This record gives sequence, structure tokens and C-alpha cells, in this order.
Amino acid sequence: MWCLILYVRKWWRSPISGYGAAIRQQLARASRILGQFAFDRKAADVSYRRFVADGIGAETIWAGVRAQSILGEDDFMEGFVGHVEGKKRIPEIPKSQRFMNRPDIKALFGADVFNDTRRRNELILKAVEEYGYTQREVADYLGMHFTSVSRIMRGVMPRK
Repeated sequence: MWCLILYVRKWWRSPISGYGAAIRQQLARASRILGQFAFDRKAADVSYRRFVADGIGAETIWAGVRAQSILGEDDFMEGFVGHVEGKKRIPEIPKSQRFMNRPDIKALFGADVFNDTRRRNELILKAVEEYGYTQREVADYLGMHFTSVSRIMRGVMPRK
């Protein structure tokens, strides 16, 4: 009997015994996931399979992610705006998060902007200075060279 106990203790400490623990952890993890779908194991299995089948071919949730890390409706997103307010010049915060509530460049430059040069130039300055668009992004959208955008900005900016 004593030899058997020593053998079991030796086996329990061996690297091979770790595989049993890993399998138990995986089973526990699977049970926790299935438990989100139903209390009964068979019903949970059926519900989980239906959930996976419904998701195959559907639009990915990652398409709705904004500012690199926020997934939610517009009102949820607006709750974060106050946290980054006043931090637009801190380079350690990613640009997409600092300017998370900036308007889309298409909304910023409406169709009427192309006819009014003075208005276009003011919006170019606003897009770069206030909303964090790069001069290249603005130039690409407007169909201009980025050096033209730079010159326009120099002309519109107030003199110091």
C-alpha cells in the first residue's frame, strides 16, 4: 500500500499530470460559456450552435468599433467625449481617440465648399487645427496636392 501512495504522489507531480489539469480547465471554461445560453447542457448546446450559425456570414462587430477601442451606440460614445476633452494635444493618446467625436471629412466639406474658395480655405484650417486631420487627408479628399493645402493654411492663419 505504501508503494502505491508513493507512486501516485510521484505521478501527480510529473509533467504529464499537468495535462489533466489543463483538460479540466478547458471543460470548466466550456461549461461557463454554455451556461450563458441555458441551464440544461443539451439546451445550451443547441442554443450555442444556433448562435454560432447565425453569426457565420453576418457583419463583423469590428466594423462598429470607433476610435480603435470603443464599441457602442452614439450616446455611449458621447459619454467618452468628456474624458478626452482638453487632451487633444497630448501625443501619447492615440489620435483616433483624441479626436473620436470629430465630424467625418465628407460632412465637414459639403458640396457647397467647392464653389466658395474662402469658405473652403477656412474649413481646411479648421479640419487640420481643430479636428486633427492631416494635411494629406484633407488634400486627398479635396483632390489637391498636400503642399497646396499647406500654402492655403499659411494664408488663412492669423499672423502672430
